[in-house]
Amino acid sequence: MSESQTASVTSNHGAPHEKPHDLRRTIIAGIAGNVMEWYDFAVYGYFAVIIGQHFFPSEDPTTSVIASFGAFAAGFLMRPFGGFVFGHIGDKYGRKRALTLSVILMAVPTFLIGVLPGHAQIGVTASVLLVLLRMLQGLSVGGEYTTSITFLVEHGDQKKRGFMGSWSIFGAVAGILMGSAVGAALAASVSAETLADWGWRLPFIFGIVIGFTGLYIRRHMAEDAPAEETEDKTSPVILAFRDEWRAMLQIAGFNVVNAVGFYMIFVYAVTWLHQTAHISTSRALDINTASMVVLLVMIPLMGRLSDRVGRRPMLLIAVIGLLVLAYPLMWLMHHDQTAMILSGQLGFAVLIGLIFGAYPAAMVEMVPRRVRVSAMSIGYNLCLGLVGGTTPMVATYLIARTHVDLAPAFYLMAAAAVSLLVILKMKETARDPLR
Repeated sequence: MSESQTASVTSNHGAPHEKPHDLRRTIIAGIAGNVMEWYDFAVYGYFAVIIGQHFFPSEDPTTSVIASFGAFAAGFLMRPFGGFVFGHIGDKYGRKRALTLSVILMAVPTFLIGVLPGHAQIGVTASVLLVLLRMLQGLSVGGEYTTSITFLVEHGDQKKRGFMGSWSIFGAVAGILMGSAVGAALAASVSAETLADWGWRLPFIFGIVIGFTGLYIRRHMAEDAPAEETEDKTSPVILAFRDEWRAMLQIAGFNVVNAVGFYMIFVYAVTWLHQTAHISTSRALDINTASMVVLLVMIPLMGRLSDRVGRRPMLLIAVIGLLVLAYPLMWLMHHDQTAMILSGQLGFAVLIGLIFGAYPAAMVEMVPRRVRVSAMSIGYNLCLGLVGGTTPMVATYLIARTHVDLAPAFYLMAAAAVSLLVILKMKETARDPLR
């Protein structure tokens, strides 16, 4: 038995509660893969225009960008399949094994994207290989994120589940922030021609270092609590569909606003600012990085707040806020003054921060342990795959179709309305023992 296992104690609900130093180690292990995986997704989103030129060249720049974001979406469309695969592994063989495999499956394709020849070298084969690598990454993310949430929340006591769960999204945002910071530093240190030629490849190549660091940490993480013994040998994925389909639909429903909001404001916005407000990529990345620092600080604070006031009130405030304020906040961002852009994005950061503090623990609390990874992964990734990954592509299409630069705001408002209907029917679970 490892040192961290010896130091752990188990509550009467079966969740291991760590001593402070082991708790810190558990949190680091839980977020390590998220940093890697979301770093890559951020870098791809920020350099989507350049990637489109290399792999999907077209006489119409908008067509090239839409195709590039289509490859971005392809990775997300694989997330539900990742939920099936890693949900089964996480529930059947343990959270640790699923988390270790997922970080490997992300690190290798990230590096390969960095060295992949473009359309000019190998023609349409380059486009096909890029999409395939994105699909492998999507498979990985489909298992990584929800498994890490489950792992962290199960290692916290009843009064800290929101706080523990928030660290998983903290790791994801930290990875995206790292991608933004690396992108901004690169854009500021090399010429636009160098960046467009080969400089964009460097962040992907660097990703292999982050990936293998995460793998090392994961291999030394604490083991899971013993799985429940049962005579039923049915796959956890099948059991999730049979017994927890209502919870899975709820998880998908209240995450619609999360999916659209985050990928519109903190991934697509960089491209949107460059194309519609005519802000340089370097300046847009600087503003985005500053906003995400604020979001990052908020996440564990909001997670702790959700342990005090509950998950439902925070989700309601955030979703109603996005429904009412999406248009005016995006209007603020649609200017060339840095202060106005930043104020609009910070407004979004506060509202999305409320969601991020509450929803990880809320998902874990909705389903029983024996199918928890499967039910969460499938419900969450169906939503993120169909709605989140396609958001940049849909937003680009809406602007091209309507010729209205603020059209994406209405898409975000529609997403908020859908999630609001689901949250209104949700039960408060913050003070209940885990099922």
